Amino acid sequence: MQILTHIINTLPVFEIHDSLEEVIQFFKYTTYSHVAITENQMFVGCLAENDLETFESQKHVEDYHYQMESFFATKETSWLDVLELCARNEANLLPVLTKGNRVIGYYDLNDIMSVFIDTPFFTEPGAILVVSKAEKDYSFSEIAQIVESNNTKLMGAFITGKKDEIVEVTIKIGSVNFNEIVQTFRRYNYRILFGNKQDQFLEDLKDRSDYLDKYLNV
Repeated sequence: MQILTHIINTLPVFEIHDSLEEVIQFFKYTTYSHVAITENQMFVGCLAENDLETFESQKHVEDYHYQMESFFATKETSWLDVLELCARNEANLLPVLTKGNRVIGYYDLNDIMSVFIDTPFFTEPGAILVVSKAEKDYSFSEIAQIVESNNTKLMGAFITGKKDEIVEVTIKIGSVNFNEIVQTFRRYNYRILFGNKQDQFLEDLKDRSDYLDKYLNV
């Protein structure tokens, strides 16, 4: 999926000898997290808006060289890697470099997210299921087998959480045989965190609980 058309070249790139006042004004009047810094037109790093309180307007960018962060994309970077770079660096603006280390523009996180949202994972009809399991025990091949063994198409899956060696996987599947798929995941010791279709297992538990309450109150 091409994202090169989303490169923005209307935002400033600051030289290391520029006044810090210019950077301060940039952050003051935008909502961007970072800005690229160059020296002799070569990329040297990014300054972060989070450090704005430490900036002194009478100084120059080079006085804060030690606070620069080094992350960027290239024209060959995929949209998924752009999202990962933004997430890892808590950035909503990502400089794009040539092979010669020159800044040709930026990727805006909002633009790349719109590309993500326009993928069939989101636009095609289907059902969302979120499951979790120990990292050492799950596999994407097993997840695919569970879905497809119930005669349903697997439309996509990705890891959306990881904590204490437990991974959370969000799955997009076709709309048929949803409850059967849920039960199969349970048999394979996956925990069901979310499903946007009615889960018959939970409904059965509720019905039995209601029946027991009525029985005890007779």
